[in-house]
Amino acid sequence: MAATIPAGEFKAKCLKLLDEVAEKRETLVITKHGKPVAQVVPMPVKQTDIVGSMKGSVTILGDIISPIDVEWDAMK
Repeated sequence: MAATIPAGEFKAKCLKLLDEVAEKRETLVITKHGKPVAQVVPMPVKQTDIVGSMKGSVTILGDIISPIDVEWDAMK
């Protein structure tokens, strides 16, 4: 169930209440004369795309293209 708050109180505490909605991820209903008139909902959590998520996290040291001197079993 969503928390409710009168419009006058919301006006006085707006920034604090917005922070609470974002932190607690709970909806807040604003009322006027006891009737709901607006709803403050948290923004949906952005889904991170797995493709490219590790971009920039790997450092290549040295030459990774030239052949190596050691023969691997897979090369036989």
